[in-house]
Amino acid sequence: MADASTPQPTQPRVKTAIPRNPGRHELGMKATLLFPDKEIVERFYVPLVYTACRTCYSELDPQEIFRRAVDGEVNAAAMQRLISNVIESGHGSTIEHIVFTFALSGVSRTLSHQLVRHRAGVAFDQQSQRYVKFKGAATMLPATIADADASLRERYEEQVDGALGLYGDMLEAGIPGEDARFVFPNATRTNLVMTTNLRALIHMSGLRLCTMAQWEIRRLFQLIRHEVFGVSPFLGSFLAPKCVPLGYCDEFNNRDGHCPIRPHKDEVLGAWAEKKAAAKTAGRDLPVAD
Repeated sequence: MADASTPQPTQPRVKTAIPRNPGRHELGMKATLLFPDKEIVERFYVPLVYTACRTCYSELDPQEIFRRAVDGEVNAAAMQRLISNVIESGHGSTIEHIVFTFALSGVSRTLSHQLVRHRAGVAFDQQSQRYVKFKGAATMLPATIADADASLRERYEEQVDGALGLYGDMLEAGIPGEDARFVFPNATRTNLVMTTNLRALIHMSGLRLCTMAQWEIRRLFQLIRHEVFGVSPFLGSFLAPKCVPLGYCDEFNNRDGHCPIRPHKDEVLGAWAEKKAAAKTAGRDLPVAD
C-alpha cells in the first residue's frame, strides 16, 4: 500500500467543448472604473434612471420626479423594481442616461480590434503605436500556447521577440515609429479608455461574457463586471451572458448544446412545436401571450 506521503499521479483534465474560464489565468490585464464612484452611483444613478422611466408614465415634471427620488421620498426598492421591469421589457433608452468610464490596460491588439467594433453608445481612446515608442513592449501569451508542446511555445516566443527586436533596431536606424510598427504582432499589448452608457454595456457584456466569446475579451468583461458590482450590485446584475435574460442560447456554434447554461433556441422551438402538435391532436389551442 502506498505511503500517504507518496505523490499521487495527477488525473488528466477531462476535455470538454466549453472553453476554459479565462478567470483562472493571470493575464496581466486590468480594468479600472474611473467614473463614477460609489457615492455618485448610490446618490444619483438609480434616481436618474428611475426619473427617465417615470417621466414616460407620469404627469409630473422630470425635475420633480428626480428631486423626490434623490431626497429619499421614493422607496429604493420600488425604484429598482420599476427599473428592472422596464429593462426586461426592452425599453433600453432609459438606461442610456448613465455612463461608466473604464481604464483598460495590458490587453492585446487582438482584443482591441474586437472591442472597438462596438460603436453605438461607446467612446474609445487608444494608446497610439505611431506616437508612443514601444522599446519595452509587452505581449500576451495565450494559455493554449503556454500549455502546448515546449518547442511550439519556444517558436512562438522567438517570433514575438524577433518582431519586437526588429522594431527596436528599425527605430535606432532612424525609421519612423509609424512605419516600424508594421512589424508588431497582434500579441502586442495596448491601453484604452472606454466610456459607455449602461445600455451599450449590457449589450457588450451579453456578447462577451458568453462562453462562445474569445477567452481574452471574455476575461476583460469579467473584470468590468466586477468593477460595476463594486459600485452597484443592482446595476452590475444586468451584466450577464445574453442567454440569461433571453432564457435560451441563440449561438449557432452551440447547436449541439455543449454549453449547458441555457437550452439552445432550436431545442426550445422544437419542444414548442411538439407541444403545439400535441395540443392540436387533443383539439385545443395553446395560450398566446397578448
